[in-house]
Amino acid sequence: MTLNHLVEGPASAAPLLLGPSLGTSYALWDKVAPELSVSHRVVRWDLPGHGGSPAGLIGPGATVGDLADLVLALADYLGIQRFAYAGVSLGGAVGLHLAVHHPERVDSLAVICSSAHFNGAKAWQERAEQVRREGLDRLAESANARWFAGDFTVPELVRDHREAAPEAYAACCDALAAFDLTDRLPEIGAPTLLIAGREDPATPPAHLRQIADAVPGSALVEIPGASHLAPAQCPEAVLAALRTHFDGAPRRGMEVRRAVLGDAHVDRAQARQTPFTARFQDFISRYAWGEIWTDPTLTRRERSMVTLTALIAHGHYDELAMHVRAARRNGLTPEEIGAVLLQSAVYCGVPAANSAFAVAQRVLAEEADEG
Repeated sequence: MTLNHLVEGPASAAPLLLGPSLGTSYALWDKVAPELSVSHRVVRWDLPGHGGSPAGLIGPGATVGDLADLVLALADYLGIQRFAYAGVSLGGAVGLHLAVHHPERVDSLAVICSSAHFNGAKAWQERAEQVRREGLDRLAESANARWFAGDFTVPELVRDHREAAPEAYAACCDALAAFDLTDRLPEIGAPTLLIAGREDPATPPAHLRQIADAVPGSALVEIPGASHLAPAQCPEAVLAALRTHFDGAPRRGMEVRRAVLGDAHVDRAQARQTPFTARFQDFISRYAWGEIWTDPTLTRRERSMVTLTALIAHGHYDELAMHVRAARRNGLTPEEIGAVLLQSAVYCGVPAANSAFAVAQRVLAEEADEG
């Protein structure tokens, strides 16, 4: 048996596993995961006895290590060796355990509204006993107060809480009662982001600051107005933080843009930037150059050939001149550029290719003169 899960995004993209909080299902990520799947192979999973996962995957006395083993088994089942990981609360504890005990599997880590410990064993032992004795109905009545700030709620998540298997929920409480990685935090080598909800009563920002202070090179983001289930209450803020952590800030795209188009061209574009065009420039750097051109599926040489063909097909000859120069920087010879243009004559039309040859010949001649 494996954990119930949902896979989104291209199979060729870098894997990203998303872990849930106690009492929720992978629906916790509904407002965030689809956006992350644009650039990642996103795998959301359910805790045992939650959502669609079998309750029998864990039993009394379970540990966070047991849950981490189930996540690794799921990754193995999906053929995933190394992955980025983000988790909320108990899901975040699983991520910390993986980063400490299985560093060879974790490329990068985000820990959201979680802790290196959960305030000792007693309260969790008492909750486990209550759930085994009474079930989850009474506990679910207080879910909104524990999970969300203000009058916000997500009825689907509250329903997930009420419908979780009591024996599996109690076993997860056992895992939280026994969890304490405080002394092992300095061993974490994966790039680590901590996200705290400023209104979180369960794992206040101080818990995330403790992790940030101990994990070398980590970063901390605090989200105003967010309580314990920040991805549900403040999805845009969580998404922005995760994108920057896992994909890199726009400067990564700017580095590639400069490498392909040259400093002189980018400097001119930046000099012409106005408040009106600033968002478009950021869009180009973040998405075109920071996500598409950095995707390792195609080499830069291959991307240049595709780009030349697309520009010829649509008659964008000013852009074509720029990308002929870019193709030379990316290693294409004049003969290879000519072959691309000749191929385009067949599929884009002879008049389009004729204009393209004129543009390319001019650019290559200028390059020869400059040389």
